[in-house]
Amino acid sequence: MKQVNKSILIATILALFYFNVHADVKLPKIFSSNMVLQQGIEIPVWGWADQGERISVTFNGQTLRTRANREGNWRVNLPEQNYGGPYDLIIKGKNTIELQNVMVGEVWICSGQSNMQWRVDQSNNPEEEIAAANYPKIRLFTVPRAVAQFPQENISEGEWVECSPETVAGFSAVGYFFGRDLHQELDVPVGLIHTSWGGTVAETWISPNTISNDPDFREKLMELQQMDLEGYQKTRLEQIKEMLGGEIPTEDKGMVDGEPVWAGLDYSDGHWRSIKTPMYWENQGYIDIDGIGWYRKEIQLNEEQTNANLTLHLGKVDDSDITFINGIEIGRTENKYNEDRIYTIDKKYLNPGRNMIVVRVHDTGGNGGIWGDPQNQFLAIGNEKMDISGDWKFRISKAEVRSVNVGPNSYPSLLFNAMINPLISYGIKGAIWYQGESNAGRAKQYQRVFPSLITDWRNHWQQGDFPFLFVSLANYTQPPQEPGESNWAELREAQTKTLSLPNTGMALAIDIGEADDIHPRNKQDVGKRLALNAFKIAYGKDVVHSGPMYESIEFKEGKAYISFSETGSGLAVKDRYGYLKGFTVAGPDRKFRWAKAELVDHETVVVYSKEVPNPVSVRFGWANNPDDVNLYNREGLPANPFRTDNWPGITK
Repeated sequence: MKQVNKSILIATILALFYFNVHADVKLPKIFSSNMVLQQGIEIPVWGWADQGERISVTFNGQTLRTRANREGNWRVNLPEQNYGGPYDLIIKGKNTIELQNVMVGEVWICSGQSNMQWRVDQSNNPEEEIAAANYPKIRLFTVPRAVAQFPQENISEGEWVECSPETVAGFSAVGYFFGRDLHQELDVPVGLIHTSWGGTVAETWISPNTISNDPDFREKLMELQQMDLEGYQKTRLEQIKEMLGGEIPTEDKGMVDGEPVWAGLDYSDGHWRSIKTPMYWENQGYIDIDGIGWYRKEIQLNEEQTNANLTLHLGKVDDSDITFINGIEIGRTENKYNEDRIYTIDKKYLNPGRNMIVVRVHDTGGNGGIWGDPQNQFLAIGNEKMDISGDWKFRISKAEVRSVNVGPNSYPSLLFNAMINPLISYGIKGAIWYQGESNAGRAKQYQRVFPSLITDWRNHWQQGDFPFLFVSLANYTQPPQEPGESNWAELREAQTKTLSLPNTGMALAIDIGEADDIHPRNKQDVGKRLALNAFKIAYGKDVVHSGPMYESIEFKEGKAYISFSETGSGLAVKDRYGYLKGFTVAGPDRKFRWAKAELVDHETVVVYSKEVPNPVSVRFGWANNPDDVNLYNREGLPANPFRTDNWPGITK
């Protein structure tokens, strides 16, 4: 009998322990103090508790009650609220959760790839912008980057914070500048939920239900859902350890107390592996690894070659480098992954015979290493070019393992599952989106994928056709010498076609990009142009929100007359000489030539070329970087790039 009583006592203790562990009512991480709730709609509040547990939710003087269902889920919809706060949100079950300093205002999702992820402290005038960012009624939330095999109910961490010089620096610049303009114009609280990941493709942000209907992605989705992810993770981790010599280094042993101990001429690198340059290290087996890698290349110089300064043409480095000759630093470049490194080598550092070029590379994400065209990697010795491409010695000194999981682009739906699904049901006004660079090679497909993403999000949120505003790709790479095809132009065309969906808007960045940097620093104007779209589409204000849009074309007497909509108070030429740039024209041979263009009236442009007496098509801004396109409306918004033909493009 004592044994039975003892067993009952143990069972009772275990039951009480289980009850105490699992009984607490819980909220998703997207709910915290300092948050903003969306005004003008019924506001969903949800979470988890024990089956049948009584839950009460109190906000702004009103209390709603419910019970958790069999799965432990509960939800209430607070009645519509007007702008205001701060309030407390109190949830009571077998425990009490009290969230403080809660505002009611406008909530926007901010998503996309690296140009949405780009921080305030990386943008134009960062010191001034950060110092002035004292907006306690703007609230910021950043979703942690993660991938997931299946849709998740919650994110791992996160909290709402008031916008201040202490909190804004690392936040999305486009998101912040957009939200600041809304707050200043509307004079209401604004909540910004930043959920983005650099370098990602659109299909990873679409739900499994939707992407499973797309023939291009159905098989990859099935592969993801059937794979043994845990087994994959273990295998991948062991592969990475083996490649790095049995362990994952967490300290840069090549740099000790600021001294480059791996840069010396006599340092023994016999146990290092070989690597090809220029070529990303990911393409040579070092997949999923960010961090610091060291390159060493021995060169032989005769005495005559050491009598003058030399010029090292290293190629491009992703992202940063410190470069040495015989242990002496000769140059460094920070965060310029697309810039050729050209460094002068003082003759006093050179030796007749053996010399050692050493490059310390710091890769912060995506691809890493010395890359580019082999023809651009050489040592200039007077008029001589010594080829230094090919085999170098290489070692990773500090590894940040990007993922022993699958990467965000490995399968469709990975980021929807981890970074969007947990947010669904949270009341929002709309979404802003900056993405497309990673889909540019498949721009034709993007004509289907991007509208699918917007429709997918709207179907999941169940808030109707909420405003969805996006950024057309900025100008990037060197301007072309002659007219030609462009995958970025085709991607912009796909974005323009997406405006056929209701309550969508597009902000142009065709005039504020940088030829040598895919991440233009001018995020202020991007935010401002998105805000203009919001004022028009989401808030019904009478503002000019778009630059001129192509409407129709008429050919007569060897010239093309193009009519535009969205001209505001009239077309304008943003050029002191008064002539238009960026137009090309083609005849029946489909060969485009630069064209002259002039304003006819406030809504019409005439385009012509002596080389094309019988024009059949006109294009404007049709290039990755069309350079100084200068057709605007008088409100200062640039004209949208376009083509009047529907000839096959170069993307699939």
